[in-house]
Amino acid sequence: MLDHLRETDHGTPLRESTEQVTLEIDGEQVTVPKGTSLMRAAVDAGIQVPKLCATDSLEPFGSCRLCLVEIEGRRGFPASCTTPAEPGMKVRTQTPKLQELRKGVMELYISDHPLDCLTCSANGNCELQDMAGVTGLREVRYGFEGANHLKSAKDESNPYFTYDPSKCIVCNRCVRACEETQGTFALTISGRGFESRVSPGQDQPFMDSECVSCGACVEACPTATLQEKSVIWLGQGEHSVTTTCAYCGVGCGFKAEMKGNEVVRMVPWKDGKANEGHSCVKGRFAWGYATHKDRITTPMIRKSIADPWQEVSWDEAIGYAASEFRRIQATYGRDSIGGIVSSRCTNEEGYLVQKLVRAAFGNNNVDTCARVCHSPTGYGLKQTLGESAGTQTFKSVEKSDVIMVIGANPTDGHPVFASRMKKRLREGAKLIVVDPRKIDLVKSPHVKADHHLQLRPGTNVAVITALAHVVVTEGLLDEAYIAARCEDKAFREWREFVARDAHSPEATAAVTGVPATELRAAARLFATGRSDGTAATLQARGARPNAAIYYGLGVTEHSQGSTMVMGIANLAMATGNVGREGVGVNPLRGQNNVQGSCDIGSFPHEMPGYRHVSDSTTRALFEQAWNVELQAEPGLRIPNMFDAALSGSFMGLYCEGEDIVQSDPDTQHVAHALSSMECIVVQDLFLNETAKYAHVFLPGSSFLEKDGTFTNAERRISRVRKVMPPKAGLGDWEVTVKLSNALGYPMDYTHPEQIMAEIAALTPTFAGVSYEKIDRLGSVQWPCNDAAPEGTPTMHIGGFVRGKGKFFITQYVATDEKVTRRFPLLLTTGRILSQYNVGAQTRRTENNRWHSEDRLELHPHDAEERGIKDGDWVGIESRAGQTVLRAVVSERMQPGVVYTTFHFPESGANVITTDSSDWATNCPEYKVTAVQVLPVMQPSEWQREHTRFSEVQARLLAERRKADPVPAGLPGART
Repeated sequence: MLDHLRETDHGTPLRESTEQVTLEIDGEQVTVPKGTSLMRAAVDAGIQVPKLCATDSLEPFGSCRLCLVEIEGRRGFPASCTTPAEPGMKVRTQTPKLQELRKGVMELYISDHPLDCLTCSANGNCELQDMAGVTGLREVRYGFEGANHLKSAKDESNPYFTYDPSKCIVCNRCVRACEETQGTFALTISGRGFESRVSPGQDQPFMDSECVSCGACVEACPTATLQEKSVIWLGQGEHSVTTTCAYCGVGCGFKAEMKGNEVVRMVPWKDGKANEGHSCVKGRFAWGYATHKDRITTPMIRKSIADPWQEVSWDEAIGYAASEFRRIQATYGRDSIGGIVSSRCTNEEGYLVQKLVRAAFGNNNVDTCARVCHSPTGYGLKQTLGESAGTQTFKSVEKSDVIMVIGANPTDGHPVFASRMKKRLREGAKLIVVDPRKIDLVKSPHVKADHHLQLRPGTNVAVITALAHVVVTEGLLDEAYIAARCEDKAFREWREFVARDAHSPEATAAVTGVPATELRAAARLFATGRSDGTAATLQARGARPNAAIYYGLGVTEHSQGSTMVMGIANLAMATGNVGREGVGVNPLRGQNNVQGSCDIGSFPHEMPGYRHVSDSTTRALFEQAWNVELQAEPGLRIPNMFDAALSGSFMGLYCEGEDIVQSDPDTQHVAHALSSMECIVVQDLFLNETAKYAHVFLPGSSFLEKDGTFTNAERRISRVRKVMPPKAGLGDWEVTVKLSNALGYPMDYTHPEQIMAEIAALTPTFAGVSYEKIDRLGSVQWPCNDAAPEGTPTMHIGGFVRGKGKFFITQYVATDEKVTRRFPLLLTTGRILSQYNVGAQTRRTENNRWHSEDRLELHPHDAEERGIKDGDWVGIESRAGQTVLRAVVSERMQPGVVYTTFHFPESGANVITTDSSDWATNCPEYKVTAVQVLPVMQPSEWQREHTRFSEVQARLLAERRKADPVPAGLPGART
């Protein structure tokens, strides 16, 4: 066993109890919480009991019969995994009789198992092999002449792991992991007795089954039955490094198992607080992009986007970028350049980019991709609760009685959290889904929403206000909570507002499309725990249910995104559901560090810690630390940068780790803006859509090549640790340091830890954060300071950060995006499990096997009306543009609404989204676009032009050549 790579397995899950039990195991006194199994109690005492079917991530099963023990005064040999510890027990784990029994069991296992241990891919990491040694098995008497499974065919259909039934011992661990941990129920045991074998679906190949490739079964398997193909090819790792996933905002911890500088596999970290040993297909398997052939690892420059790229040294590329930025500012003014912070980079890297803009560029023209996703979260929660972040831990959902999911699709966008949520739902929690589409949570194995409020896109605010109307008018308010913790005047004004008849479910049904009876029942369920609940129900219950709200981009990416966030906070406060476990307002952040990029000051109006640039005290603090005078006026937001570029006043951009051409709305507008700029510096892994418009390309580093921290959706700061050197020689933070120095503003950091120390020194909510503390605790949730030295898992306990919670009026204002005779349908957008964001990472992995193109989902009625069949090419046209996708006819959609994803650049999903945006933050209204959909026979004009332009840029990249120190004809060339 490769013990240096594996974590201690206690055999059965930890039990929590205020009552302790003391017993004796092999003569040792052991005290454990009541409900603890004998197996776990033994491991706690340092005594290992043989096992095969048991693992501490799964409930005990008791099938392998290896963990038998003797208990004084009891007959037989009970399984230690299923037998709870009791006071005064005297247990023996090692006796001659137990050794004999265990050896006999092992002999039966091995009699139907290949004896290829030396060449087996699990050699050195096989529990069956270990147990054969532990039990002292030296021979198998039964021979291999009779019936066996040794020639069973392998299933190689999954691109990431193989299933070899000849090595299956039918321990059920994979089946139980699929059920208990993942919640997909894709595996079962088919056949009976000797014929029993693990079966995906109805004896299907894995790729044809409902398996989501999360890897839980692979991790649970004690043999080589389910094995990563990377391990089969490369062999077992020889060391591991604990790091954090660089995909969604869940922030799963992983152990990267390595051979030298090569990743063998990514194993979910059992002690990772966000994931507790679980994972999804992206984090577990889709890390191959880091070494993909498309990686660009040499800096490049060019004078015009019509020129071939020229490879230069780091110093030459950075020197050229700096000289161009200085030239532009000399020509067009100080505010003519700016920067964009990546939500995929670390806190430390993002902090340096915003510092570079404010200190070296001398302006506040810095923004981040949170502008186009969760900026309304920051605004709305700051106004109502006092802090721009979610209130809970992910684990908090395990104590929820009612869960409301609004505008989010966790099974696709945040799958590890979704598995945790589904487990709570299977235990009896109630579910309300508010979404235009029938997402998986509406109905999937062993999970069914109690209420699905299938609203029309763009009517979120009307729905949330109608829910509040029911709570107010039916006497379901938590009056005591409100009186103690909320501003009285604001509450009374809000109560009068939502109580108006105009906000009743009956009055709003025509607008929202949600039946009044369904909405009233959902409101009652949220407030009382019962769909028919009343004030009397609450009185009889004696305590309110724990009701939690989880929301996503279906809330924020609207013209009233900020209003909706405030409406969600209103509802949570009105029912007393903020400030303890099991409740709260919980934004599900889309990218790995979108929370962190906001925390560290990436908005043009805020310094690190969400302090406004106009505040003189805040500016003075940073001016003293940075030794520079800072501007008091907010800078340009991303949409303002584009408009200013077209007007000729914004001419230079430093874009680190973002692909604004593909991700931002109205693609043609963005492309025209970038084409108008004189110097665009892109720092990234690949020549993405934005880099095609760049004049300087600075190679980026993947998460496997960097040290730093990410902050996930629950405010959890986790370490990112370098497992291999940067492919291009420099980490992202080092590139920013070099650029700042070249611009004349000195930065002298030698390690990201120094950058975090500076963040902590200047940001009150981070004051207690350090690498040492994160390494010691595993992770830290901010605020972390003298008041909360080990962090704050749950926010707003006993009171709100702003003092008293504040209710806000949420008047529904219809979006400008309205259906017309020309555009009679509404388009909304989202994500899919196997792909991530703009797809730059996942499209360069085998994840394309599941989703190789963006498609348009539409309801059968809309399809029939237009003569569209499943798989047909259809044109989607809006007032902004037109593109062509393949159709998927689906009952998931409601009539009048169509849906697509945005993971593939050639799809042009954002060609048709418009310039409509949130009133407070400019977050684009991706979720509501009026469109027409008709059958077509050829790509759109934009797609044809995109193909032509991309082919030209690919040719210019292929023609790149080594340049003179600085190419002749470029500013800054040597003479």
